[in-house]
Amino acid sequence: MIHDPLPQGFVYLNTIVPDIQVSLRYATIENFMGTHADGYLKNVSIMTERAALGLKHVQEMLRKDNCELVIYDTYRPQKAVDHFKRWSQDVHDQIKKKSYYPRINKEDAFTLGYIAEKSGHTRGSTVDLSIIPLGEKVHTVDVIDKSLNDGFHIWFLDDGTVNMGSSFDLFDNASHTNSTLVSEEEHQLRMYLKRIMEQANFTNYPLEWWHYTLNNEPFPETYFDFDINTNDIVGVKEQVQRDL
Repeated sequence: MIHDPLPQGFVYLNTIVPDIQVSLRYATIENFMGTHADGYLKNVSIMTERAALGLKHVQEMLRKDNCELVIYDTYRPQKAVDHFKRWSQDVHDQIKKKSYYPRINKEDAFTLGYIAEKSGHTRGSTVDLSIIPLGEKVHTVDVIDKSLNDGFHIWFLDDGTVNMGSSFDLFDNASHTNSTLVSEEEHQLRMYLKRIMEQANFTNYPLEWWHYTLNNEPFPETYFDFDINTNDIVGVKEQVQRDL
């Protein structure tokens, strides 16, 4: 087993923002696959230093409003994306359908834009996140039945973060940042997060209220594949892929 340090330009997020709450869903079974994603060995956030410094600025702004960040995902190994692809092709596995994709076919998750074969996360400057009241801690999800504005019922996975109208990784129109399926209060919370993230030089992905990418990211064409682990990274950076 080879212990390989982080690539140049990458950091552990908690070295930049020590108090940040990290809840990597793909390091647990609470995600759309219902199993740990390949390469997620520890609940630690790794990303480019420039993106981490941006999140430090976001955290400082949020604290002025008695809130703080919760991180669901930052850097994502390419092997995890490949795992997502295999999951999408197994139509017999529907374990998490009600929680994460209640009205789409899982095999359509890529074509609908909820997952990408070449993910911005794998470049190290994309983040999935939400906010939580200052002093509160993210917790194991509680399932709540929630009615959307079109009358469709979803499972809202309450983990202590503020109610944005849909849960992280719900593959549904309700998760679109400007969705009309959520309440006005929930929409305004999304706009509040968007304004603060934009002030820190991040751009939102319109299909997912939680998804942001640093503008002018340092590795715009590089897709990394080292594992997520503490201290040293276990395993070789297996392949650095470039879109040319």
